[in-house]
Amino acid sequence: MTSAAEIMHQGAECVDENESLNVAARKMRDLGVGALPICGTDRRLHGILTDRDIVIKCLAEDKNPAECNASEMASGKPFYVDADTEVDAVLQQMMEHRVKRMPVIRDHQLVGIISESDLARHLPEEKLTQLVESIKSGPADQLS
Repeated sequence: MTSAAEIMHQGAECVDENESLNVAARKMRDLGVGALPICGTDRRLHGILTDRDIVIKCLAEDKNPAECNASEMASGKPFYVDADTEVDAVLQQMMEHRVKRMPVIRDHQLVGIISESDLARHLPEEKLTQLVESIKSGPADQLS
């Protein structure tokens, strides 16, 4: 069976937990992504920052993105899978938590991230449809 490590984007870029949202937004722009894992100096996962988080939790609240840092946006316990997790189990986790991206961990370190597009290349259409239906209204309890 195919594992998370086999389908993930390797070497996912993190935003440091102390970086400003301005820096994080520029990094998203430069990488062409809508989300970045939030990591500490030990490269351990603290959460995921999305472009939507920046808009809803910072800009819409009239906060200054130069003065807000990524760790302020990390709420709750981040969801993740181990690198050896089978793809069907990754799909189940993403559906259960209604998230579009799933960080991949090996030895307590972030090693990659799985997105909907990664799953689209490896899953039958009916399974992908289930995922899209389960997450279309947003996260059940936190991170997207």
